[in-house]
Amino acid sequence: MEITGKRYNDYGSFIKLHFGERVQKISLDIGFSCPNRDGSKGYGGCTYCNNNTFNPDYCEPQKSIKDQLEQGIEFFSKKGKNNKFLAYFQAYTNTYSDFESLKAMYNEALKVPKVVGLVIGTRPDCISNEIINYLNQLSKKYFISLEFGVESTNENTLLNVNRCHTFEDTKATFEKCKNKSFHLGAHIILGLPGENKKDLLNHAVEVSKLPIDTLKIHHLQIVKNSVMAIQYKRNPENFNLFTSKKYIDFVTEFISYLNPNIVIERFVSEAPHDLLIAPKWGKLKNFEIVAKIDKKLKEKDTWQGKNYTLELIK
Repeated sequence: MEITGKRYNDYGSFIKLHFGERVQKISLDIGFSCPNRDGSKGYGGCTYCNNNTFNPDYCEPQKSIKDQLEQGIEFFSKKGKNNKFLAYFQAYTNTYSDFESLKAMYNEALKVPKVVGLVIGTRPDCISNEIINYLNQLSKKYFISLEFGVESTNENTLLNVNRCHTFEDTKATFEKCKNKSFHLGAHIILGLPGENKKDLLNHAVEVSKLPIDTLKIHHLQIVKNSVMAIQYKRNPENFNLFTSKKYIDFVTEFISYLNPNIVIERFVSEAPHDLLIAPKWGKLKNFEIVAKIDKKLKEKDTWQGKNYTLELIK
C-alpha cells in the first residue's frame, strides 16, 4: 500500500505487479443458468438479479466464445492501451455444466491470441473437485482467477434473497480451493434488506477469514426485471439504500476491518441507467466515487486493516 500511495490494496497495482502492464478483462456470456433458476434448487433466481445489468454489447450468448473475445479485443484495442486480455466468464454460474463441456469452453478462450488467462465467476455450491483440479493445472501456465459470489455472510439474508446456498457452504468451498495455484476471489453486496450496520461490518470480519486474494464490493442496487424491484415497489420501507455520501463514508469504515492482505478489486458497480430503479446517484462515475473514497480515507486517517480483527463485532 505504501508503494502505490493508496490506503488499500488496489487491483490495478496487483495486476501490474503480476503482468508488468495493464490487462483488460473481456466479459463473456455463454448462456449458463443457475441452480436457483432452473429448478434444481429453486426458481426465480436471486431476488436482486438481472444479469443484463453487466453485459456489454459484444457479449451475447448466441455468439461463440472466440467471436465474443475477438470483438471485445478489437473494441479495447482501438483505445490502444492493452496487449493482454483475460477472458471473463461473467454472466450467471460459469462452472454450472459437465466437466468436458467446461474444459472445452475454457480451452477455446485460451486459444484466442492475446488471451493470457481466465476469470471465472460462479457460486460456492457449483464447483466440483474435477474442475478445481483442472483449473489448478491450467494455472501453471495461465493466470486463473476463480470468483465466488458470497453476497452476504448472514444466513437469514441468504435465505431471504433466495440465494439457495448457505455461508457454511461458502466456507467449505473456499477450504476446498485454498492452497491451489489459481487466485481466489469473493464478491459481497452491502445493504441487502434486513442488515444493520453491525451486520455489514461483520461481513468484513467474516470475509477476512476466507483464504481469498481479491474482493469485489458494491452497494445494493434495485434493477428492473428483478424480484427485488417488485418487493421495493410494494414495501420500500424494508430497504435502507445508500446515498453516495453515506456509502463512501461507510465503505471507508468497512475496509478498516478487512484483512490488509486482501486486494480490493472493486468498490462500486454501476448498473445501466435504463435498468436502475434505485438508488440514483446522478452522473457520478465509478472512478469519481473511488477518488472520493481515497479522499475520505485520508480525511478520517484510516486505511484497510486499521481495525482488522477476527472477533465478531458485538
